[in-house]
Parts: sequence; structure tokens; C-alpha cells
Amino acid sequence: MNAVSTSPEPEDAATVTKLARRALAYWGVSDGQPELLKYRENAVFRVRLPNGQPTAMRIHRAGYHSDAALRSELQWMAFLQSAGVATPSPIAALSGDLFVPVGTGTSAPPRQVDCLSWLEGRAVGARGVPLDYTPEQATRVFTAIGRTIAHMHNVAAAWTPPAGFTRHAWDFDGFFGPNPTWGRFETSPFLDGSRRALVFQAREKAMMALSGHERSTRNFGIIHADLVRENVLVHEGGIRIIDFDDCGYGWHMYDLAVALYQNREEATYPLIETALLDGYRQVRELTPRDIAALPLFSALRAFALLGWVQSRVEGDITRDVGMRMSAIAADVVIAYLKAIPGKA
Repeated sequence: MNAVSTSPEPEDAATVTKLARRALAYWGVSDGQPELLKYRENAVFRVRLPNGQPTAMRIHRAGYHSDAALRSELQWMAFLQSAGVATPSPIAALSGDLFVPVGTGTSAPPRQVDCLSWLEGRAVGARGVPLDYTPEQATRVFTAIGRTIAHMHNVAAAWTPPAGFTRHAWDFDGFFGPNPTWGRFETSPFLDGSRRALVFQAREKAMMALSGHERSTRNFGIIHADLVRENVLVHEGGIRIIDFDDCGYGWHMYDLAVALYQNREEATYPLIETALLDGYRQVRELTPRDIAALPLFSALRAFALLGWVQSRVEGDITRDVGMRMSAIAADVVIAYLKAIPGKA
């Protein structure tokens, strides 16, 4: 949960679709038929603008990002596209603005709406669904993903953000501060007694390790922070990255840990991890200490998900999904706790 976020009541698809139709007028469309594709943090629609090309319209979660933070996200995406990273490009409204506030016709505050260029491609996979790649295919795909992430980190490190650029941080406070980026997990109802005690032990170990971990321009900068399977597309052998809603300042290894997190139960996981890291090293250096920190950053992803699940259940996800995600995350942090007994 973002520091500026609220927890709105769930809306039905008809309500957000009506809002999408209203928003299309800002891009010069009077009778469009938005197609709802995804409704989690944001409602994402496939729409057609006057040029006839498909476009992704996002209706942002109320209060999730400030106007300055959303503008910064779109500015970074535009830069990455110009630097050769295959990402969507912002499509300005008729007013020239990168996004517009659109009212619902009720007393509710207006919602931020933007449009992004459409990217063709097949998602690497889906949450909870086993991958369908052969070992050879998995090696090719994850090597290419590793190269793409490294290229993204390289160009981001060389970029000077414009004045007013602001994004949240996946730093120590972002995980363990008083207002973590995705929310607190300590009171999660999805952790039973035995798991809860071990998770709290793992938190202490992770806090100590992260507080002493190197943070420099070499290994810390603007990252995507949510490179899950659904946000990585494969198209004609190339890799395309979408959904920068959670981008911000963080350690590069966090991007790699997130890209691996959903694949932990795959039979080919050792191959996947090796391919991803090898691909990354083809473009950008990884030190032995970076590699050794991968379990820490996997645990940090799990802590973040425990907070996210607690704040989203019964809204964006069902209780059953929340329980399953929390159990997996708890197992990840417990594995981290047990991996090096007595060491932080």
C-alpha cells in the first residue's frame, strides 16, 4: 500500500466501465466501448482512440498515487521507451496532459486516468499456474528477461530525473518502517501461531541484514519493483515490460528476486534462476555479495506481499487467495530464517 493510499470500497465492473466511457472524451472519442481486462490496483481497459489503434486505459485506484508520483511514473516510462527498453509509451490527452482527473458523477473524488500504447505479446505466465516451457525454452526466455532487466537498470542509472520527480522507495522504511509501501503485516489474520513466531524471527534477521547491506549507485536506483509473470511479455523473441505502477527507488536485486519469486515451485527453478542471473550478467555486473543477498531480497518480497494481502483481501482478492498467498510468503521468509542459522 502506498503511503498516500486509501482503501476504497470495491466497485463493480459496470461502475468503472461507465467511468472509462466518460474518460474517453478527453482523448477525442465520443462513443467508445472499453473492454475491461484487469481490475486489481487499477482498472485496465482496452480501448480504441481516433487513430483506430488499440490502447490501454488505466483508471487508477483512488488515492494510490499523488499527481506528482503518477506524472513521474509516466515520465520514466517515456524515457525507458526512448532508451530502447520495450515498454508502453504514455499517450497524452487532447489537452496535452499525460493523465486527467475524471469524475464519477457522484460525490466521490475524481480518478486519475491515463492511456498507454498497446504492446502485443504473451505474458510469461500467470500467478499460480505452472509454466508450460520446455527446459530449453525456459532458458531462452529467462536469459532474455535477465538481459532486459540489466539494460533497464543501466539506462536508469544514467538518467537524470526531471525537476519534481517523486516516487516511493523500496528501501528499509519501505519494507520495515512505520508505514511500509504495501502496508503492515504484523496483524495479518492469515498467519497461524507457529508460522507467526517464525515470521517475526525472520523479520528481525532481515532487518539486521538490510540495515547493513550496501546501498550505492552501483546497486540501488529506480526499479520496476513488480516484475511478476503477468508484467513481462514475450513477443517475437523479445521481452517487453508493462505495469510500472509500483516503480520506485530500490535495490536492483529486488527486481531480480521479484522476477524469480513466482517460479520457486517450478521443477526447473534452478535452471530458471541460473538463466536469469546469467542473462543479467551479460549486460551488467553482479558481485558475489549481490548473489548471496538473493535470499534476503526474496524474503523482502514475501514480507511486502504479506502486507499487501492483508490490505487487499475482500477487495482486490478473495479470502482464499489471501490465505494461499500468505502461506507461500510465510514459507519463503521461514526458509530465509533457516537458511543460515545464527547469521544475519
